[in-house]
Amino acid sequence: MNYFNLPKIDLHCHLDGSVRPQTIIELAQEQNISLPSKDINEINSLMIAPETCQNLEEYLLRFDLPLSVMQTEAGIERISFELFEDAAKENVKYFEVRFGPQLHQQQGLSFKQIIGSAVKGMQRAEAQFNIKGNYILSILRTFPKDNINAVIDAGAEFLNEGVVAFDLAGAELPGFCHDVIPYAKYAKEKGYRITIHAGEQGVGQNVHDAVSLLHAERIGHGIHITGHQEAYDLVKDKNIGLETCPSSNIQTKAVNILSEHPIHDFHQDELPITINTDNRTVSNTTMTDEVRKVMEEFNLTREDYFKIYRNSVEQAFASDEVKQYLMQFAE
Repeated sequence: MNYFNLPKIDLHCHLDGSVRPQTIIELAQEQNISLPSKDINEINSLMIAPETCQNLEEYLLRFDLPLSVMQTEAGIERISFELFEDAAKENVKYFEVRFGPQLHQQQGLSFKQIIGSAVKGMQRAEAQFNIKGNYILSILRTFPKDNINAVIDAGAEFLNEGVVAFDLAGAELPGFCHDVIPYAKYAKEKGYRITIHAGEQGVGQNVHDAVSLLHAERIGHGIHITGHQEAYDLVKDKNIGLETCPSSNIQTKAVNILSEHPIHDFHQDELPITINTDNRTVSNTTMTDEVRKVMEEFNLTREDYFKIYRNSVEQAFASDEVKQYLMQFAE
């Protein structure tokens, strides 16, 4: 099977984890930022996480370098454009990218400038390549909560014009959902769709909370519903999309090896799974790689693949018009 040519959809990918290493070098030079090295191989090694990290926190350290050059409108726009270009060139038809505006204020940019720059880069890529996309705004769980509503308000100006959803990301602590109920409610009232990182690091209750307390329609990762029957049943009953990221889950030790990943069991039980990259650079992956690994590890058929593809279309936060367009590729 030619995995490269398959039409693909990626619903879970982080902008700051998917920056071209060469772009880091060039933007650092433009912005007079000193890097540990100008050697592309060394920059690569600083941006790509080990195949197995000690934990999620070690994996997250790989974001420091790209964030250093993502504090200007031009830097954010360029990186956004390049990410959509890279995805389009491997036949990704629809792409939802997420990022945390709170991480891009070191040089005084407003949330409107930050979000607008990302959207502008995406729309420039949409005009040049055969790809459609949207942005998801991620709130960092470990950050102060005093500006969350400001992010939501700034993003609301772009709703359905490049921004579609609200997310919570970062290190996962048990019970985190209880502290953010008012913010998720505010986002939903503004018109945002809701997806929440949960159940990545062994806490199935967090998935249950994300759906029942925050009204999440999709879950980022969610693999640890395997150890929590109530969460599993809730995901299945409510048809909650699971944004699985196989390579990333191995790196962060959410699972030990791919053969132990629950994606195949979920697929067999007809949970609405999707396959995604998480971080193209940090995980040194592409959608082609992720699809190939899953297909080959679990002996999936072309029919299985297009079932997952259709799940992705149905679970996408895209307009009905875009979904209709995407369905034409589902053989």
